[in-house]
Amino acid sequence: KDSLRIDYLVFPEFLTKEYFEFDQAIIVESDGSIKKLYTLDQSSTESLFTPFNGLNTSGSISRGVTIGNNQNAVVDSQLDLQITGKLSDKISIRASIQDANIPTQQGGYTQNLEEFDQIFIELYSDNWNIRAGDVDLQNQNSYFGRFTKKVQGISLRATLEHESGAKTSTFASGALVRGVFSSSNFVGQEGNQGPYKLVGPDGELFVLIVSGSEKVYVNGMLLNRGENEDYLIDYNAGEIKFNPTYAITANMRIRVEYQFTERNYTRFIGYGGGDYTSDTFDIGAYVYSENDAKNQPLQQSLSSEQVAILQGAGDDQDAMTAPSSVPENYEDGKFLYKKQLYLNGEEIFVFSNNPQDELFNVRFSLVGDNLGDYKLSQGSAINKIFEYTPPINGVPQGSYAPFIRLSAPTRLQVGGVKASYHPGEKTTINFELAGSKKDLNLFSELDNNDNQGYAAHLEFQQDIIKRPDSLLISAVGTFDFINQNFRSIERLYNVEFNRDWNLTNPQGDRRFVALGVNAASNTFGKAYYNFEQLQFSENYRGSKHQLSANTGYKNLDLIASASYLDSESSILKTQFLRGNSRASYSFKKAWIGAKVGFENNSVRAIEKDTLTPLSIKYSAYEAFAGLGDSTKVFLQGGYRYRTNDSLKNGSVQRVSKSNTIYLKAKVLNTKDRQLSVFANYRVLETTAEQQTETSLNARVLYNQNLFKGLIRLNTSLSSNNGVTPQQDFTYIEVDQGEGIYTWNDYNANGIQELEEFEIAQFQDQANFIRILLPNQRFIKIRENTFGQTLTFNGQKWSGKKGVLKVISAFYNTSSFIIDRKIRRANEDFNINPFKDGKQNQLGLVLNFRNTLFFNRGKQRYTTNYTYLNTATDNLQS
Repeated sequence: KDSLRIDYLVFPEFLTKEYFEFDQAIIVESDGSIKKLYTLDQSSTESLFTPFNGLNTSGSISRGVTIGNNQNAVVDSQLDLQITGKLSDKISIRASIQDANIPTQQGGYTQNLEEFDQIFIELYSDNWNIRAGDVDLQNQNSYFGRFTKKVQGISLRATLEHESGAKTSTFASGALVRGVFSSSNFVGQEGNQGPYKLVGPDGELFVLIVSGSEKVYVNGMLLNRGENEDYLIDYNAGEIKFNPTYAITANMRIRVEYQFTERNYTRFIGYGGGDYTSDTFDIGAYVYSENDAKNQPLQQSLSSEQVAILQGAGDDQDAMTAPSSVPENYEDGKFLYKKQLYLNGEEIFVFSNNPQDELFNVRFSLVGDNLGDYKLSQGSAINKIFEYTPPINGVPQGSYAPFIRLSAPTRLQVGGVKASYHPGEKTTINFELAGSKKDLNLFSELDNNDNQGYAAHLEFQQDIIKRPDSLLISAVGTFDFINQNFRSIERLYNVEFNRDWNLTNPQGDRRFVALGVNAASNTFGKAYYNFEQLQFSENYRGSKHQLSANTGYKNLDLIASASYLDSESSILKTQFLRGNSRASYSFKKAWIGAKVGFENNSVRAIEKDTLTPLSIKYSAYEAFAGLGDSTKVFLQGGYRYRTNDSLKNGSVQRVSKSNTIYLKAKVLNTKDRQLSVFANYRVLETTAEQQTETSLNARVLYNQNLFKGLIRLNTSLSSNNGVTPQQDFTYIEVDQGEGIYTWNDYNANGIQELEEFEIAQFQDQANFIRILLPNQRFIKIRENTFGQTLTFNGQKWSGKKGVLKVISAFYNTSSFIIDRKIRRANEDFNINPFKDGKQNQLGLVLNFRNTLFFNRGKQRYTTNYTYLNTATDNLQS
């Protein structure tokens, strides 16, 4: 009964298998006299693909010379290159290079990537793509990791398809960050269309905004950018201006989110992850990192003493300051200070232009009213001179301090895992878990205990009744847990979230729960009910009920929504009721309607059981009527009435009321003629001051094509209230003869004062130029604008012969613009842009431009001649 067990391993089959170049069964043995039964010939099949075949290039490069009566001759260039096509039968290319001002001196074209206006090169196939250059990085499929960034770098994405139908995709990117996310919040000024100044997160007056990165919200509604839309924005000046068709009032809460160029350090961004998707289950992961290179400062050069200050500051922004005084020798035109002992032995800085003194170059920072010991001198020097003002009863009397703010390098890292499960058509479950690490000062090891945080999100939708042709009822739910140290890349909730929940200073971990029922029917429309609860672990708890309906019957449409909030924090107890409704009835060629809106926000202090100034109340009513087709030719007019109540003498009382009449119409809308009109007249009456403020916005647009498009006429006329800066300026010295102004020290005090600069009579004396400074003071104005454009398109005669054929090579466009700004008088509406009122005129721009093209848009070459005549008259300080 003995047995022997032998265990062994065999070689893989691919190692022991016999391989033959030809099939052995059909090979005939050779006896030396039989000729070959087969031959190997080179394939005669031609390749169906030629590399670079079908590669299309389009665009232009132009060189120009600009001369004028107040400038030297300069050479400018433009480049616009587009490339599309296939590199092989599986790989395609797409590229774009645009540059609006290529230098033509030594070095040729723009050398640095960031100097181009736009450049990218993209290679792609069915399952992958790679793009380098200007990249729009975004993640909109994540709850905690949502972001949009305009960067310069490289991004890659690849997708693998499985036999089961599932897909796996991976992505990665790395880049230099062009902008840092920031936002500005302000309340609109009554009847002021702007411009409104946007400031940086630290109160910077000058911010350079990354073009196209902004989002503008008014009372929580997202606006559109454009001359015929809601607003315009100046990215270089950091200013936003609202169009006359979007009237701004004091009841509007405005929020502008944007990326602005911040170059304190070289900043890198990395983003990568992957996703797996199938019919019933999806899962993905992502990692985001935004990091300053602390040893590569750009706009600031840190000394060892300043680095030591940052190392000891931790996360305290107020501690990130350093003395700004630097010893410097006397030099004409410089504004220097000497140290001097004050009465109490304190060392202060005093302006001095005495070469015998020990002098310092001192920078003063604006710290706020009654927070500093220095104030601006009342002198007229071209640079600001600061003077010491002693405290009174220990309270500082100035707004400036002799130090500079230091910027610490930061790092933000966010990673997450997300999943989605949908076992059937009626059920969907989504889940996401994320973690973050935010270090506000990479130089310091202090205050790092709050750097890391985590968050979780769960949501579901269950269709209870699903009849595709008649009825859909579904239950939805959401649960969020967010640790108090978690930091997202961008804003998580809607822009009005804090106001919706009456949040003032919430602290602790956040828990948010929402449960609701949605219903939709082809018969009654849509409706939903939501119950939401928000809790911060340390000091807040609130519950909210929301109800909304969108229904109609025959020609009657009705939209209504309402919500009620009951919340309590450690110091406040609130009740917030609001509602909005809109009803309209349509006739065959007309419609009428009405709107009603209200808010009643009661905020009481728990300790004293009294109302706080946060308590407000308003009611708004509107009636409107229209004729025609709103998509073609129509006329609509309306009336709005609103009352505002606020806290006064311990109770909520009437503080203002407003009446508004508006008209908007598209009188003509044919192929060759379009005429649109808009007008908005508003009267605001304040109860306490017994004052009345009126505003009028108006715009007329007219377009016409003549002779089948041979001539096109565009006319615009607009009038609105706004502001203009009381512009501060200074003078800086340039190379001899390269400026416009000269300085004469008339009072022989050695100080360059504003009134001592004048236009040089001789070119060799023109050693100074005038530059504008960031402004903080604005004057109310009435702005009237007229624009006229006349275009001749000779290409309409391209099919003609003789003289008309020659003329068809020419294209001419002429434009004339008047932009007049006059001092605003409350009851006086001067809407005539041609009326010359020197007494109240604060600004005027007259612009005439004519451009004549030869072979406009042709592939081989095109030439244009532009004549520009501009006259300006601006208010200066």
